[in-house]
This record gives sequence, C-alpha cells and structure tokens, in this order.
Amino acid sequence: MLYTLTLFGALFVATLTLMLGSGLLGSILSLRLSAEGFAAPVIGVIMSGFYIGLTLGTFVCPVIVRRVGHIRAFAAFAAVNTAATLLYPLFIAAPIWFLLRLLTGSSMMGLYMVVESWLNNRTEPQMRGRVFSVYMTMTFLGLGLGQLFLNVRDIDSSDLFLIVGICTALCLVPVVLTRSIHPDLPETASMQLNQLLRQAPMGLLGALVTGLIASAFYSLAPVFAQQSGLPIAMVARFMGLTILCGLVLQWPVGLLSDRFDRLQVLAVLALLACVAAELIILTAGRALVLLLVASGLYGGLVFTLYPVAVAHTNDRVDNREIVAASSSLILCYGLGACIGPLGAAVFMALLGPTGLYVYIALVAGLFGITVVVHQRLEKPKAEKPVPYTPVPYTSRVITSIHPYSESQSKEDEEVSG
Repeated sequence: MLYTLTLFGALFVATLTLMLGSGLLGSILSLRLSAEGFAAPVIGVIMSGFYIGLTLGTFVCPVIVRRVGHIRAFAAFAAVNTAATLLYPLFIAAPIWFLLRLLTGSSMMGLYMVVESWLNNRTEPQMRGRVFSVYMTMTFLGLGLGQLFLNVRDIDSSDLFLIVGICTALCLVPVVLTRSIHPDLPETASMQLNQLLRQAPMGLLGALVTGLIASAFYSLAPVFAQQSGLPIAMVARFMGLTILCGLVLQWPVGLLSDRFDRLQVLAVLALLACVAAELIILTAGRALVLLLVASGLYGGLVFTLYPVAVAHTNDRVDNREIVAASSSLILCYGLGACIGPLGAAVFMALLGPTGLYVYIALVAGLFGITVVVHQRLEKPKAEKPVPYTPVPYTSRVITSIHPYSESQSKEDEEVSG
C-alpha cells in the first residue's frame, strides 16, 4: 500500500485537494442561494446545472484531452473551474449561476477524466484494486472534509469562494510538476441500454435512482439543515457526517452483498434508506443527536446503493461486457442526477425543508418495492457472482481502472493464448 501511495502520490493529492473544493462549493452555493431569498425550485434548477454539465462533459472533454494532452487539458479545466468559482460572488443572478454551474460541471468531468485515465495507464494489473480503493477513499474524504470549511468564514462573504478557488488552483501543482509520461485516454465503450435493460433491469434502475437521490442531497441538504434551524457549524457536521458514513459502511455492506442475494440486499438498502429519510424528517428541528444519527445511517445506506447495483449488474453480464456495462450505469446515474435537484426542489416548495427527505423517501421506497416485486415475478437467471467493490460515480473513464476489468484482461490473455 505504501508503494502504491508513493507511485500515485501526486494524483491522489490532486484528487483530495480537488474534492475538498468541490464538496465545499456545492454546500456554499445552496446555502448562499437560500440566504439570497431564491425559491427552492430556482435553487434546484441552478444546482442541477452542475450535473447537466457533467453529462455534457462526457462528450466534450475527451476531444479536448486527445487534442492537447493530459497536462494541458488538466490545466485548462482547472483554470475554467477556478474562474467559474470566483465569478459566483461577483454576479448573484440565477441565469448566470446556472451557466457557471454548467461550466463547473463540464470542467469537473474533464478533471475526472484526466486523473482517472492517468491512473489507468500507470496501474499494473496486480495493483488495480489498491489503486482503485485509495482513489475512491480520497474522493469521499475530500467531499466529506470539504464541508468542514463552512465553519471558517461567513456564508455571506466571498471568502469561502476564495477557499474553493485556492483548492482548485492547488490541485494543479502535483499534476503539472509530475515527470510521468502522457497516458492515452482509454476508450469508454457502452452497452446498448436496451440490452442491459434485458439482462439487469434493476441494476440500471438502481443507477438512475441513485442519481435522483444523491444529486438532490448534495444540492439541497445544506438548505434543509439551515432551514431546520441548524447553525452553519452544525450544517457542516451534518453534511460531512453523512458523506463520511457513506465511506465507512462500504465494506460491511459489501460483505453482506457477497454473501446474500444482491437483489435482496438492494431492496433492503433502499427500504432502509426510506426509513432513515423518514427518521430525519421526524427528528429535524427536535433532537440534534438523533438527527445526526439518522443522517449518518442514511448516508451509509444511500451511498452503498450504487456499488450494489453495479455488482448486481456485473453478476448478470459476461466478463467482456463488465467495463462497458459499468460505463452505461454511470451515464444512467448522470441522467438521474440532472433531474434529482429539480424534483426535490418541487417537494421543498410544497412541503418546506423536510420536502427534500419526503422526496428521497418516496424515491427510495418505490425503488425498494419495485425490486421486491421484480424479484418475485422474474424468472431465475444465471449469474456469475463477482466480488463487491465500492464504486465512485465520477466519469466513465473510472471503469477502465475498475478491478473488474482485471478479470476481463486475464480472460483476453487466455483466449489469445
């Protein structure tokens, strides 16, 4: 593990620094929009711009990377991201902020692609699992710890935007100073969605549902916490605890997923997430300790939904199709993420701040019930169980360094041999 950290130290430091800023920025924007008096639906539209930008960046960013190379592309994407961050406090207007969110999302997709393709190119097959797990840990740690910077300065000032800009600018340093060679950007083939829908419909739906839920949480949970009476310092802890519990519970849930039927695990996770969301509704504005406990439980359940959905899908597809299937799942997650903040914002406009978790409970509960009904009606299908592996939903390039692709390469070698 120490050798892995030293070999990819520059990229891991860049990832941690980048995600510190990214995690902080999302919370700043939703809190600032609320403080400026914007209605919940407007906040939802603006915050969804980031996920629309991520989806668009999937198609635009690879062209830029292939044209100018990884280091120049990374510098360009980081510059755009930094500039967009510093423009937010200068122009507090809904249309401008929506466009800036588009730019932020697109540039973040480019940054993800550069880092992940670099890791893929320099990773030996026997190190793939370790590299993947450390990268995922840096991603979650950055998102979770970034929330704590909310305590540093007042939301109404521009200081927090400056901190995000500093983090984004600093992530450039380890990348541009590295002496590593320029990697190739891997191709990200996708399966036909209708084919994947026939083979693993609940895996595909699980990715879509995770996008609907996770994007709503990242975009509007700070607003929920603030409007529920929590001070900014406690909003930071509320957000950070939820995200970090999502990291902590990956491995226990993974063990259960490997031992029991994954569809059953998926259904139980979704239904328990629904219960956890309802507990948050019941404890909001009443018992702080219980609210934090419910939030931690919620994070541990919701952030494991996507990896279980991926593992279930990989059980149902051929080894040669695993990488392409995972790429398609990330695309479905992105589509759901574009819609999530809008749907949650409508519920908040109708029901108040708890409308966010009413929306989440409804989506998670319907998904859990759908999985149970599907499992009862579906004819048994042949499966080849593969080990559970936590999966971040960053870019489609992440599928190239996924440990599952190691089995694919071994199979290719056996066939060619």
